[in-house]
Amino acid sequence: MTDTTSATPETESETETEAAEQTAPQATESELFRQSEIAADYVEGLLDVLDYDGDIDELVQNGRPVVEVLGGRLQPLVGQRGATLEALQELTRLAIFRQTGTPSRLLLDVGGYRSARRKELGAIAKNAAEKVKEYGEPVRLEPMSAFERKCVHDVINALSGVESESEGVEPQRRIVVRAVD
Repeated sequence: MTDTTSATPETESETETEAAEQTAPQATESELFRQSEIAADYVEGLLDVLDYDGDIDELVQNGRPVVEVLGGRLQPLVGQRGATLEALQELTRLAIFRQTGTPSRLLLDVGGYRSARRKELGAIAKNAAEKVKEYGEPVRLEPMSAFERKCVHDVINALSGVESESEGVEPQRRIVVRAVD
C-alpha cells in the first residue's frame, strides 16, 4: 500500500496518529480486553439513552479491541455509508482514552455493517484490479473512509500485477489502483 499525502493539517494529523500507533508499546491482551469492556459499557449507556435494544459482544481480534452490537432497529446507529458508525467509534475511543490515558484502536461494529461492507469492498477491489489488468489504465475508486480504504488496500496487496495508493484529502480521499511496472 502506497500512501501519498500532502502537507495539510488533516493528513499531518493522520500521519502523526499512524506514527504514534507504530511507536507506542503494544498493549497486552488483558489491556486490550479492558479497552473493549470500557467501550461496551459506553455503548451500552448510549443504547439506554436512545432506548435501543442490542446485544453487545466485547472481544480482541487481530491485536485490537472490538465491540460488536447486534439487534434490530440499529440502522440509525450506522447511518448513511457508515458515517454515524464512524462518529460513534471515535466517541467510544475518546471514552476509552478518558479512562485509560492511552489512545485506542477500537473497532466498533453495529449490526454487522463492517463485515458486510468488507465483503463488498473486496469485490470492488477485485473488479478494479481486473479492469486495470485488462485495459492497463489506472482505476480511481469513489472516496472512502479510512476503514474502507484499508479493506481495499489489503485486497489489492494480496493480488499480483497491481498496486494501490491513496490520494486526495478527506472527505474526498480515494484509492487509485494501477498496474505494477
